[in-house]
Amino acid sequence: MSAFTNVLRAEPEHTQDVMRLLVNTAEWLLSKGSSQWNSLLRGEDSHNTPEAINRGEVYLFKEESKTAGMVMLLANPSPWDLELWEDRANDGAAVYVHRLAVNRKFSGKGVGNRMMKWVEQQTPELSRTVIRLDCIASNEVLNRFYSKLGYEHVGQASNENGLFSKYEKTLPAMRD
Repeated sequence: MSAFTNVLRAEPEHTQDVMRLLVNTAEWLLSKGSSQWNSLLRGEDSHNTPEAINRGEVYLFKEESKTAGMVMLLANPSPWDLELWEDRANDGAAVYVHRLAVNRKFSGKGVGNRMMKWVEQQTPELSRTVIRLDCIASNEVLNRFYSKLGYEHVGQASNENGLFSKYEKTLPAMRD
């Protein structure tokens, strides 16, 4: 499990490629029977990815010159997070992970695992000690993935998009 050849902050000129990766992932999820991210197939983006790119919150993971994956890291909770995490979202302790997507050409190679390890390394850089994320509750594979990475299942929440599992990981204290 080697490191990525490059991790970079997505720039506005990457927006089309990022959106293509997200739509391709949504199509793949649909082919597997999951409704997760179906709104992307209708042209709706609840996380406003282009604006997140403009704010510097989207990261691309490269293997040589090819995009292996992407993730969105929010140091401040989005309206989505405020709805799902309620009062906990206002504690100022967490970074919120959204839109973790792996290019299907890189699936089965530990890319998602390496991306999440990178997130854990970056979280202290954002002056946060907790990582929070959610995924659709019916996606057993994704729920197992986060549990195996040491994320604690801290409950479920629902909104008009369905029922979601909430996961959290507190990072060890940094030493000087």
